[in-house]
Amino acid sequence: MTNPMIDSTLSELERYYDTVPRVGGARAEDFGPLTLFVQEGAGWPYYARPALGGSDATAADVERVLARQRELGVPEAFEWVAETSPALRAAVEEAGLHVHAHPLMVLEDAQELPPHPEVRLLDAEDPLLAAALTVPALAFAAPGTALGETGPAELSAALADPSVETRRASVSAKLAAGTSGMAAAVRDGVVLCSGMFNPVGDIAEVVGVGTLPSARRQGLALGVTAALVAQARERGARTVFLSAGDDDVARIYARAGFRRVATALIAEPPAQAEA
Repeated sequence: MTNPMIDSTLSELERYYDTVPRVGGARAEDFGPLTLFVQEGAGWPYYARPALGGSDATAADVERVLARQRELGVPEAFEWVAETSPALRAAVEEAGLHVHAHPLMVLEDAQELPPHPEVRLLDAEDPLLAAALTVPALAFAAPGTALGETGPAELSAALADPSVETRRASVSAKLAAGTSGMAAAVRDGVVLCSGMFNPVGDIAEVVGVGTLPSARRQGLALGVTAALVAQARERGARTVFLSAGDDDVARIYARAGFRRVATALIAEPPAQAEA
């Protein structure tokens, strides 16, 4: 038996997923039941996903998109919602891709968490913006909630990568235009946790919340998420959602009022998944 409220929410999210790459500067290439989004210029690489209102994709459809991704030299990646496009998982697995599952959560509880004293919003000119963009990459390289060794020293080394400035300039432009928001937990001038939200109309997705492994289990991710939610609401977001890394991370977001409504799936080649 379906839940009309959840069905309505998932329909809203489908429209969001189809729109956000387009407003983020991506070109949409039509592959029948699939759409490939290709970033134009600097910015985050995008993915392929089910075409809005399209039919079920086959393994052959997936192979066509994979061939185009290889031709373009972009990541071989597909993203979709399991409950909305249930047949796609079998198709991408038949094409040889590995699938990751992530709890898809929507903010339900209106209760506001108290602000974390070390968390602040960042603007386009913030000198810590580059560090705030680098922290999640270090966090996601060691997924989960357990304490780890990666900390400020590794962050300092990672900031020397020339690609960091390209990403900083791209996100700075989005912050200046109001098409993204960013928050970070900062201690003694060092970014320990950060994340963003991307609004489209009255829907906003919280993305990339990550904590340096050495600074985990201090409530920093929850504080960053609360700050992002507050700013998104101030800007008119009616629906705020996110995809959690796993069930342990989902329990943290549940404390901020998020409730699981579905499962977000990401598919990529096995070698890419193990990297």
